[in-house]
Amino acid sequence: MKVRLTTRPFGTRLIKDMMLLATIIFSVRGYGQFRIIGYVHPWKQTPDMTKISFDKITHLNIAFVNPDSSGNLVLPGGFDTLIATAHLNNVKVLASIGGGSHNPYYASLLTDSNRPAFIDKLINLAVTHNLDGIDVDIENDAIDANYEKLVIDLSDKIKPVKKLLTSAVATWNGEKISDAALQKFDFINVMSYDQTGPWTPDKPGPHSTYAKAEDDLAYWIKTRKIKKKKINLGLPFYGYCFGTQYGASMSYSEIIAAFPGAELLDEVAPSTGGNIYYNGLPTIKKKTSLARKKAGGVMVWQLMQDDPGVNSLLTAINTESGRASSK
Repeated sequence: MKVRLTTRPFGTRLIKDMMLLATIIFSVRGYGQFRIIGYVHPWKQTPDMTKISFDKITHLNIAFVNPDSSGNLVLPGGFDTLIATAHLNNVKVLASIGGGSHNPYYASLLTDSNRPAFIDKLINLAVTHNLDGIDVDIENDAIDANYEKLVIDLSDKIKPVKKLLTSAVATWNGEKISDAALQKFDFINVMSYDQTGPWTPDKPGPHSTYAKAEDDLAYWIKTRKIKKKKINLGLPFYGYCFGTQYGASMSYSEIIAAFPGAELLDEVAPSTGGNIYYNGLPTIKKKTSLARKKAGGVMVWQLMQDDPGVNSLLTAINTESGRASSK
């Protein structure tokens, strides 16, 4: 007796639909596996929306939203426009608090008596302006005994409203951040740069080496036991000048405009004297490959310093990460 197998039209459609759904899920998961976090700094340069490649980033961090003497958060220009434009491009947006520059008000605002009110303002900021989260970029001496309390209390308030809580951290003072605080972040951005700079004019040299990137990842993953998928490797889109006529620093776009062929290097020596140290295309690609293997993504400081043309560092990151080919 022969058994005749038949496929009903409904079954055929169901199988095709399931295959299509699986393809979509796979593509979305693949697309989302590698984060590309881009900071912008509207206080220094009002972002031209047409110059931000939203299709090449997964998250946008707006730096910085900091308090005044009364604890009220001061917004940079174009804040809501940035958020709306990013969301139209399926990019998540976080407001970053803190920064490398000293803010005199955190010391008092983060005390037990003032912290609850300040956290409520951060939550209100995220909800009112439709942010996807808050990025804690409190650095240097501002990381005091109240830092852990801020992170834990903020996490308790921000998770119920379904927002992200992230952080920017530096290895040189990583021991100031407790394990309890680190565990509260959805992911952390490792600032793997500024090994030297204008503040140490007697120590000229590279400020963001590949070896430093390896060491930083090893510290946060092996020493601090953070899962690699929660870590983004920080990449600089700028360079520092030592003994030149170009000031203290230059953006990557300024460097390659002034020195033809500089996009393939990490150091240029102007004819007028001195040296400029930065990351060119080969190093950015190599670091991105490292992050793809040993981290969950990369972080960029900052997007407006990139060159928008064929020598774009952000484009190189997308290509090296595999995101460009998945679109």
